[in-house]
Amino acid sequence: MSDAIKHECGIAMIRLRKPTQYYIDKYGTASFAANRLYVLMQKQINRGQDGAGVANIKINTKPGTRYISRYRSIETSAVNDIFDKINKKYKKAKKLGGHDALSDGEWLKEHIAFSGEVWLGHLRYGTHGENSIETCHPFLKQNNWRSRNLVMAGNFNMTNNEELFGKLVQLGQHPKEKTDTVTVMEKIGHFLDEENQRIFDKYKHNHTNEQLTHIIENELDVARILRRSCRDFDGGYAMAGMIGNGSAFVVRDPSGIRPAFYYADDEVIVVASEKPAIKSAFNIDFKAIKEIKPGHALVINKDGSYDESEILPAREKKSCSFERIYFSRGTDPGIYQERKNLGKALIPQILKAIDFDLKNTVFSYIPNTAETAFLGMIEGLDEYLVTKRKEVLLDGKPHVGDLDELLSFRPRVEKLVSKDVKLRTFITSDEDRDSMVASVYDTTYEVIRPGVDTLVVIDDSVVRGTTLEKSILTTLDKLNPKRIVIVSSAPQIRYPDCYGIDMSRMKEFIAFRAAIALLKERKMDNVLDKVYDACIAHPHGNDNHVKEVYSYFTDEEISDKIAELVTSAEIRADVKVIFQTVDNLHRCIPDHLGDWYFTGDYPTTGGTRVVNKAFVNYMEGKTVRAY
Repeated sequence: MSDAIKHECGIAMIRLRKPTQYYIDKYGTASFAANRLYVLMQKQINRGQDGAGVANIKINTKPGTRYISRYRSIETSAVNDIFDKINKKYKKAKKLGGHDALSDGEWLKEHIAFSGEVWLGHLRYGTHGENSIETCHPFLKQNNWRSRNLVMAGNFNMTNNEELFGKLVQLGQHPKEKTDTVTVMEKIGHFLDEENQRIFDKYKHNHTNEQLTHIIENELDVARILRRSCRDFDGGYAMAGMIGNGSAFVVRDPSGIRPAFYYADDEVIVVASEKPAIKSAFNIDFKAIKEIKPGHALVINKDGSYDESEILPAREKKSCSFERIYFSRGTDPGIYQERKNLGKALIPQILKAIDFDLKNTVFSYIPNTAETAFLGMIEGLDEYLVTKRKEVLLDGKPHVGDLDELLSFRPRVEKLVSKDVKLRTFITSDEDRDSMVASVYDTTYEVIRPGVDTLVVIDDSVVRGTTLEKSILTTLDKLNPKRIVIVSSAPQIRYPDCYGIDMSRMKEFIAFRAAIALLKERKMDNVLDKVYDACIAHPHGNDNHVKEVYSYFTDEEISDKIAELVTSAEIRADVKVIFQTVDNLHRCIPDHLGDWYFTGDYPTTGGTRVVNKAFVNYMEGKTVRAY
């Protein structure tokens, strides 16, 4: 995507279901779980490059033995940094226990950190706030009772964090922060404490406290804890947790907004945000990987048994379609085909934009994630040409040019755009910054016929339009084409996201700025005041009042205005911008219907409140996020 945005975090969990010695004997290494978790995290590095963290829990350790270990890092290669430190623990084993120490599972578990059965990894993209090691997951809530310890990491944003914080205060707590990560962990931690107390009270008259410790650990009802904890949550989430006794869970929001997948056999239970990571780490068939159902939690008990339990009633599934368009790796076979379909679905609009003049048109893409949609676009063009040939050969329809040319013609495909480097424009003056930004992309010269050819360049999405205006169009215009057609495989982004993507301010969206410009051109500024008044009057309502801003214009009118806004006076070529339609989006991605950033139809009431507040912030000149 040319307009880079920060987005979803990534989670990875491994639960070993056999004793440590089993993996040493079968796989010849004491690092079986650590190695697999490393692969799970590296294969999801696209999900978070601001920081990472890993935690590990040992089950059934003796009192006086450390059983929870954690490393976090904000180094440039955070995952490598963490696992280098973990590997040093295993090297230390040789010094402490001799050459055979790495072959003794029980000795390792007793003496070496990160040798336990339950592993949790997290990759962080900081959508808001500071980037420090303290903000990296997993988070810990510690207690001397093993079954009251909680380790949590997640991919989520809550829209009602203020409300959740207030509820903690009402419970008598004094939270140290207002972040949704801390709020969520403290909420779950509160009900974990209550579950411990419930079991303690149930058996306290017939058992000693030492006996009660083991009873609680074995009877802990994790699903019950989550049902009581999650009932007030409003947001998109896939939250993973480990409890000190060795139980673990991954819970997903009722709309299935954030992704979570798992695989289980008699050796391991594995959870990740993306299927290809599990496939790569364990070399299994894609069909063996299951999706955690919306509103459900995969609960792993202390004894290694597991179940997928309903936590909240599932709503209509609204999985984030941006995962499929851009965020998740395209090596997932479903995502790969969906992205190709998105490119193919744009063919009618593209042909219209180039006046069906394929002979004088060159097709390309913005590297690198738009490449798959580009392949689909070219495939669609080939299918169009096959249809036209059939019409001439079988139906006898007239055509321009000779038959040999018709049969041999192929769309002209070139790699016109190359992303060079991340230029450090912060050291330049304001006057020089635009020229520096324009150099982020480079182009291939002398393959375009000046003044003759049209360029069609596909991108995943156009969010802010900044890179398009400052860099891509400037770069392409150097080739002196007759026309430049920018194609977005996603629809127009009109509304903020509040479930994990860094798209929270209305004024940053080029589609919103286009609608505002159209309103002002047509002397309809009163619409903005009308929408503002409605948002102020109903701050907790369930109606998205911002939809009215767009309601006076067709999609094409907004697209044409976007083209105008991103075309500077120096651009000589005619510029047109084409966006995917929402109908095509749903046809291409039928199982992932989350489209609120395109349509304004939020899956939770909190989302609707956020968009109205975001508009109020815009009107009042505030640049803070709306949740």
